[in-house]
Amino acid sequence: METPINTPEKDGEKTAVSNFIRFMIDRDLESGKHSSIVTRFPPEPNGYLHIGHAKSICLNFGLARDYQGRCHLRFDDTNPVKEDVEYVDSIMDDVHWLGFDWQEHLYYASDYFDQLYEYAENLILQGKAFVCDLSIEELRTYRGTLTVPGKNSPYRQRSIEENLDLFRRMKAGEFADGSRSLRAKIDMNSPNLNLRDPVIYRIKKTHHHRTGSDWQIYPMYDYTHCISDAIEGITHSICTLEFEAHRPLYDWFLDQLPVPCHPQQIEFARLNLAYTVMSKRMLLELVNTKLVNGWDDPRMPTIAGMRRRGYTPEAIREFADRIGVAKAGSLVDDDLLMFCVREDLNKKALRRMAVLNPLKLTITNYPEGKIEDIEADNNSEVEDAGKRLVKFSKDLFIEREDFSENPPKGWFRLSPGKEVRLKHAYYITCDEVIKDGSGEVTELKCSYDPASRGGWTEDARKVKGTLHWVSALHAVPVELRLYDRLFTLADMSEIEEGKSYKDYLNPDSLKMNHTCLAEEALRDTKPGERFQFLRIGYFCTDLDSSKEKPVFNRIATLKDSWAKLSKK
Repeated sequence: METPINTPEKDGEKTAVSNFIRFMIDRDLESGKHSSIVTRFPPEPNGYLHIGHAKSICLNFGLARDYQGRCHLRFDDTNPVKEDVEYVDSIMDDVHWLGFDWQEHLYYASDYFDQLYEYAENLILQGKAFVCDLSIEELRTYRGTLTVPGKNSPYRQRSIEENLDLFRRMKAGEFADGSRSLRAKIDMNSPNLNLRDPVIYRIKKTHHHRTGSDWQIYPMYDYTHCISDAIEGITHSICTLEFEAHRPLYDWFLDQLPVPCHPQQIEFARLNLAYTVMSKRMLLELVNTKLVNGWDDPRMPTIAGMRRRGYTPEAIREFADRIGVAKAGSLVDDDLLMFCVREDLNKKALRRMAVLNPLKLTITNYPEGKIEDIEADNNSEVEDAGKRLVKFSKDLFIEREDFSENPPKGWFRLSPGKEVRLKHAYYITCDEVIKDGSGEVTELKCSYDPASRGGWTEDARKVKGTLHWVSALHAVPVELRLYDRLFTLADMSEIEEGKSYKDYLNPDSLKMNHTCLAEEALRDTKPGERFQFLRIGYFCTDLDSSKEKPVFNRIATLKDSWAKLSKK
């Protein structure tokens, strides 16, 4: 009988697309190995989460949702030197913002410090762990290489009684940082370097954000992670491919100890996104050296940065679904992420008009002092998005690039003697061009057809060009932050010899626009609100925004190269 697998389907937010992980889960449920599944997302609180973590969040919480199981959020807080409560709080915010909830299943590795210590003593009593006095440098030397076997530590043959005594004294704080460690006794000749008597505990006399100064020793990740999984009853421990070589050690610890269950570790390829880095170390360096404006800089691949830029959680979840889950690594085109963002924003973002590089336009035959309320769609893609009123007057501003005195062939925008339509308003014709002493165009004198409001005329004539505009009397000055890719190199694995990733920082990743004028409705915008500025792009109100000075981040341009390429 063939093992059933999930078929692609969508039911609201539920997404079930077959992949090798789902196949394994289906097999385990079908065979009765498990009656339900328990997954976990286990971040280290030593930095902000990035888009790669978002993929893992969507995978682990999504599996729990689709199989009516549960997903735990567990912080791997075993290295207090690099950890901070700020990171804990940001991670919880990010998981919630993405649309997932761990409910009562919030855990910390530090919850298990007592149990982990007891298990370590159990290994010592079995003769499978020993206290080693080698320094870090000596440990590296004794470990060997991929082609050279390791050497046994001279302290490997210590008696069980001596190891137990030394380990308890390590716990009591009798020894200096780094002077001793507890190591598993496995096989220094193993072709897998992870099995060459790995360190289980190291001495770190550092304050912990949850346990304070209770502990002088802290467990290593490989030891902690598998035992934490077993204590929590995790059925499928899903991690990225770099942990594949660690799986034999994961299993070895669980096989030696009286843990309540033995979870199965499954590896998948991590996300590699073009034009960015996914290393927490590199991201932290960018923040600390002030090459970016913090973890939530909208150019950063962090969830906080994408959130501030204006990406939606729905778009990120869709992106995670589209890239899927695989065993082999690959570089994902960042245009696919932008495609998902645009697709979602097109359905949600309210339409507004803003002019980036204003050029004055005066309608000479429009009545002096007259102000009209022009009705405009908030979003024609959404039936119940409603309408708004936009002020129209004699003096307007249009985009400077929408006018050409000597237009090229196929020019549909404004030029001398040419008629165009002002969005939601009237047909106008350019009658006169005003220039300054240097020859730069400073104003356009135009006439309008009063009978063409809304784009309808008695003679049913049509024009090909439609321009956005703002009323000069009612326009609101706004600041635009125009974001682009943070790096100029698509694949960071191709960094040239002698260079670092910082040599590929894009000098044009942020451009400031202080000339933009927007329609009056944007004066009362609130941080986090998203808009499509007609013919320009998608924008989000930034946290720095105020009524006196509205500030907008460009989320994405209107161009969609990925959609075009995918159709070829």
